[in-house]
Amino acid sequence: MRGSNLRESFLRFFADKGHTIVPSSPLVPYNDPTLLFTNAGMVQFKDVFLGLDRRPYTRAATAQKCVRAGGKHNDLDTVGRTARHHTFFEMLGNFSFGDYFKKEAIEFAWEFLTRVLELPKERLWVTIFKDDEEAFELWQEIADLPPERIVRMGEKDNFWAMGDTGPCGPCSEIIYDRGPEYACASQTCALGVCDCDRWLEIWNLVFMQYNRDADGNLTPLPRPSIDTGMGLERMASILQGVDSNFETDLLWPLITAVEKITGRRYDRGEGGFPFRVIADHARSCTFIIADGVLPGNEGRSYVLRRILRRASRLGMALGLDGPFLYRLVPVVAEIMGEAYPEVVEKEEEIAKIIRQEEERFHSTLHEGMRVLNGILDRAAREGRKIITGQEAFILYDTYGFPLDLTEEIATERGLEVDREGFAQAMETQRERARAAREEGKAYEFAMALASALGETAQSLFTGYERLEEEAKVLALVQEGQRVEALEEGTQGYVLVDRTPFYPEGGGQVGDQGQILWAEGEALVQDTRRLPDGRILHEVEIKKGTLTAGTRVKLAVDRERRRSIARNHTATHLLHRALKDVLGEHAAQAGSLVAPDRLRFDFTHFAPLTVEELKAVEARVNEQILANLPVSTLETSLSHAKAMGAIALFGEKYGERVRVVKIGNYSLELCGGTHVATTSEIGLFRLTSESGIGSGLRRIEAVTGWAALEVTTRERAELEEAASLLKVPPGEIVHRLETLLGQLKEMEREISSLRHRLASYEVEKLLAQVKEVAGIRVLPAKVQVANAEALREMADLLRDKLGSGVVILGSASDGRVNFVAMASKDVVAKGIHAGNLLREVARIAAGGGGGRPDMAQAGGKDPAKLDQALAYTLQVVAEQLRASGGERGR
Repeated sequence: MRGSNLRESFLRFFADKGHTIVPSSPLVPYNDPTLLFTNAGMVQFKDVFLGLDRRPYTRAATAQKCVRAGGKHNDLDTVGRTARHHTFFEMLGNFSFGDYFKKEAIEFAWEFLTRVLELPKERLWVTIFKDDEEAFELWQEIADLPPERIVRMGEKDNFWAMGDTGPCGPCSEIIYDRGPEYACASQTCALGVCDCDRWLEIWNLVFMQYNRDADGNLTPLPRPSIDTGMGLERMASILQGVDSNFETDLLWPLITAVEKITGRRYDRGEGGFPFRVIADHARSCTFIIADGVLPGNEGRSYVLRRILRRASRLGMALGLDGPFLYRLVPVVAEIMGEAYPEVVEKEEEIAKIIRQEEERFHSTLHEGMRVLNGILDRAAREGRKIITGQEAFILYDTYGFPLDLTEEIATERGLEVDREGFAQAMETQRERARAAREEGKAYEFAMALASALGETAQSLFTGYERLEEEAKVLALVQEGQRVEALEEGTQGYVLVDRTPFYPEGGGQVGDQGQILWAEGEALVQDTRRLPDGRILHEVEIKKGTLTAGTRVKLAVDRERRRSIARNHTATHLLHRALKDVLGEHAAQAGSLVAPDRLRFDFTHFAPLTVEELKAVEARVNEQILANLPVSTLETSLSHAKAMGAIALFGEKYGERVRVVKIGNYSLELCGGTHVATTSEIGLFRLTSESGIGSGLRRIEAVTGWAALEVTTRERAELEEAASLLKVPPGEIVHRLETLLGQLKEMEREISSLRHRLASYEVEKLLAQVKEVAGIRVLPAKVQVANAEALREMADLLRDKLGSGVVILGSASDGRVNFVAMASKDVVAKGIHAGNLLREVARIAAGGGGGRPDMAQAGGKDPAKLDQALAYTLQVVAEQLRASGGERGR
């Protein structure tokens, strides 16, 4: 039995048992941040089991595409080493939502396995939860299983829970005994004792009968439910009489394709490991990308990148020196396209994305492999069995080697990797990341100016106390060279002995302003601090000539500095407010303090709710209205920590530090400039909140005049909206609610009219019905708004037709959409809507597929739509001849 036949057989069996066949959900779970990928058939029904969602059915069956390659459920490292583990697989499942329970679930499973699939009963064993006496009795009663073939297992193996709390219950696994020839070498090889390839778990029946509370107490559910899962690939391996999943028709074509690409032969032992991994990973990458995930460095995007790069690296082990994985996408589409047409429709796009990622990886892999081999050789010479965390981190940071890839290669040489040391190196890098970037720029800048500045004296910063200062020009630099003068109209850098200009640092931008002397003026565009502490002013000479040794007056732009100070003090208030509202874990992870806005990055696990944002904004404004004094003091680092001062992200601290205290509300180490009292901030308004990475959030806000401008603009927009709605501003919400109600009513009327119009159209189309060997066939071109409307019309036509085949085509925006539906009686005679539509769509330069009773397809050539529909009659006739349906008639 082919994999596709097994899938169809399973769904047909449960449809006959009153189950609704529900399509596979995407691999990216909808509205479920707890999962990276859909990893089981029950995921799309989670809210139904939790009582949060109701469906129009109480029995369901699915063939669900799944990925287990990250998070709690992760089979990545096992793939290729066993006969049965995959990152991507299909799970066949039947579900009961408070309908039937244990007895029926066991009956259905036993009937399907022994009567439909005709598995030998003597090969089947089951496991049950150790305390589940009901299941123990039912298996004997229904399946006539002897007690010795019913194995009791503990909670770890045979008790399933959705989470720490919520629905849970015992489960029963059906095991296929592949025979003693598949047993491991252990003398105690037995079900429940070892996990070798002899004992193949094929179906897990979960009996959801309890609710677990926060204290671990179990109470019976009022409506016990059923959740089962059968691995399609595992069952196919049994039915096809092969040694592993990889030798089934679901995966074998991929292995033969790898043989052709590499020119090497596959073997079932260790030498076949790369072939098995590549075949598995080709499917995973194809399906994950088809569902909208792109390779990246976070979350599921990173999992995809790991899978793709692992396959690419194993291609090198087979002698390939360049991208190849993308060439397997058409093979995946050929095997799986009938059941999952999305991989056919997106085939070219998927292959392009995979190839780009492979090329990116190969550009760094060669050099990284050379470095890694050097590390491994050095470890061997030194007699070490451990690759240090720092060595693994260099490979990760410089050459893009994921830790698991380094571990895998090291394992092949008999070495281990210091994971803890790697984690420490990663954390150190994160802490230094921003500071390192800024310091890197500063050091590059300093190196360019070092020889020019020579032994020039340090700059004294006086900007905390004053915004104007008298000073002497110590040095001038232009285009990397020290000069004696800067001419009018030129740019350069000015070093003075004392300055009120704040140099960029701690997230605060550098000051701007003027430098004045008797005959001239220079505009200070930015201020920077070199690593050695000297402060340089980036200037443009607006008037006169500035020469070394000149006495000058420096004046900071007061309004700009005041705006920066407002935002910097507001940043401290925001930091404390976030901790108050969200918890102490909300720690600063970066900031920008500019004159027009502030940006604050912090650690938090979820987007802030509307209520949390309001609370944060209100708390900051509360401190502003409290007119709290802002004071500073210099003290030792140890004393500051003892006081409870918070250290800022990315800052380096010497033994003497500056502490900024805002009333009794905030205490932080900070070298920036601030207002004297919080009331000077005026007003604080949040403007945005967003995610910038895993566990990192970003808030942007404005204060003072900028906040007032936001408020004024919002009021103007509100008044304009009130004018358009012809109501006072206070009645806008009520007016919008009324209009939305009217809009919904109009939409209902439009929907009703569309349905009636479709009914009229259906009556006209029924006059076009043809007959092929006694079967009614309706191929028709229609005009509809979208693919959903096309399906609805096909549903109407099939219902009206009663018995027969409906094939509809619609052209729009340079593309063609097809839908085919067949009644059950004609399917029994040999009609297969999926195969039919795939042939028809090819005429219009397209492809697709689906189930025997319903299928969808697309095409790229609208001009061939009529020809494609006309071809339908011929394909129907061919299907009937091939199945013998015509002779039977």
